Amino acid sequence: MVIKTATFVCSNTQVSALPPPTMPEYAFIGRSNVGKSSLINALVNQHGLAKTSQRPGKTQLINHFLINEAWYIVDLPGYGYAKVSKTSREKWEKFIRAYLTKRESLQCVFVLIDSRLDPQQIDLEFCYWLGEKQIPFALLFTKADKQGGTTTAKNVAAFKRKLGDWFEEIPTTIITSAEKQTGRDEVLHFIQEVNKDFVKPTIFKQF
Repeated sequence: MVIKTATFVCSNTQVSALPPPTMPEYAFIGRSNVGKSSLINALVNQHGLAKTSQRPGKTQLINHFLINEAWYIVDLPGYGYAKVSKTSREKWEKFIRAYLTKRESLQCVFVLIDSRLDPQQIDLEFCYWLGEKQIPFALLFTKADKQGGTTTAKNVAAFKRKLGDWFEEIPTTIITSAEKQTGRDEVLHFIQEVNKDFVKPTIFKQF
C-alpha cells in the first residue's frame, strides 16, 4: 500500500463527536511511552502527524487521522500511566472501552508492546479483555532497533506463550521499529487486506 495522504481530522473525548463510521478504522493503543505516536508517523511517512512526547500519558484524547481519503488511523490514549488522577483515568477507560466495544467501523485494534521487556501483566490483561469482548486485534512489538534480534525474539516468544494460555489462536504478530521502519510494509499490507472486506454499516448505534 502506498500512503498518498494522511490528514488530522479531529481530537475529542465525546463519542458523539466522532466521524460517521462509514470508513474502516484501525485503533492503536498500548502502555504509555510504548512509541505509539512515532510508529504512526512512520507508517504514514509523515513526521509530526501524531504528536510525540517525552512525557508519558500525554495523549488523553481520541485522535482520528484520515489515510488516503479511504480509512482511519485512530490514536488512543495510553494505558497504565499512574501520574494522572484516578478520576481522569477512570473517565478515559470508560470512554475508550465504549469506543472499542461499540464502534461499528473499527476493524482491528493494534496493541503495541515494548519488545525490550518481558511480558507485562497490564498488556496481557488488556489482550485478555479484547478476547473476552471478541474485538479483533493484532500485536505490534515496538522499538525492535533498541536491542539485538535475539532479545526481541525471546521477549516476543514469551509474550505469545502467555497469550497461549488464554487463546487457541495467537493474533497476527509484527515486529516494528519506527526509527528503521521495520514492519511498516507488513502493517500496511495487513490493513490493505482487511479493507477489502469492509462493509459500511447501514445503521449507526448510539453510544
